[in-house]
Amino acid sequence: MLIRISEVNKAFAEIMALKNVNLNVDKGSIYGLVGSNGAGKTTLLKVLAGIYKQDSGEVYIKNEIVFENTGVKEKTAFIPDTLYYFSQYTINNMARFYQGIYPNWNNERYQRLNSVFKIDRNKRINSLSKGMQKQVAFWLALSTMPEVMILDEPVDGLDPVMRKKVKNLIIQDVAEREMTVFISSHNLRELEDICDHIGILHEGSLIIQKELDDLKSDVHKIQVAFKETAPEQLFADQNILYQEQRGSIVLLIARGEKNKIVSDFKQFDPVILDVLPLTLEEIFIYEMGDAGYAIENIIF
Repeated sequence: MLIRISEVNKAFAEIMALKNVNLNVDKGSIYGLVGSNGAGKTTLLKVLAGIYKQDSGEVYIKNEIVFENTGVKEKTAFIPDTLYYFSQYTINNMARFYQGIYPNWNNERYQRLNSVFKIDRNKRINSLSKGMQKQVAFWLALSTMPEVMILDEPVDGLDPVMRKKVKNLIIQDVAEREMTVFISSHNLRELEDICDHIGILHEGSLIIQKELDDLKSDVHKIQVAFKETAPEQLFADQNILYQEQRGSIVLLIARGEKNKIVSDFKQFDPVILDVLPLTLEEIFIYEMGDAGYAIENIIF
């Protein structure tokens, strides 16, 4: 277990940002954190990066306490949602600064990545666009050869081509160096492409934490219609997250074992019975609705 967070709490004044958060991340995996606005995602990332100190609980990377641990931070790259660079520094100036604080800095890789991030290295970073500044952040972070990469809204500001390039670089490092990645993002489509584990944070608490494949296999979208009105008990026996009548067809989002759900409905000889694929975004919406973060009039 590379990352271990146990019973972590963090408050700001009277606001509990994190409540008894527990999670584990294996080496070489990509963990995606999603949640409602104000759920505590950025706070959790900053606790993991050692920027904030938790009020209680434990945060370990490679069995070492993170906060004020220089050795851990030298092997960790954190790219926040809001970037900061020294006001007059060029990309080369910033690279030399990183080289001085990251022992594993790879100058050859820094030079080579210039062919991916085609930006003049003598440009002052604060004169660049938001998207180009984000490219610089990845350029520098990847050149430190991190063991752990922590990303807050990583693709925000990047165009689709650059998103693909950055994603490929991250996947390459995970595959070749077993880099571990912890990502928080509202772009669930991007997370779905890259993550193997997903955690859903709501009001400071982790309400779901599963492998992505398991999460998808546990929630199903079902369209069903009967010749006559289906018995109410059939629906009452299902763990339904969402239900909507569309003419003669009932649309359901149900949690449970797929074959059992299908078998239950087939007993009543449905005219139509389809099990449709769910995206991570849909799963998130319906799970959050089940947690009390309701969304009205959802149409897919």
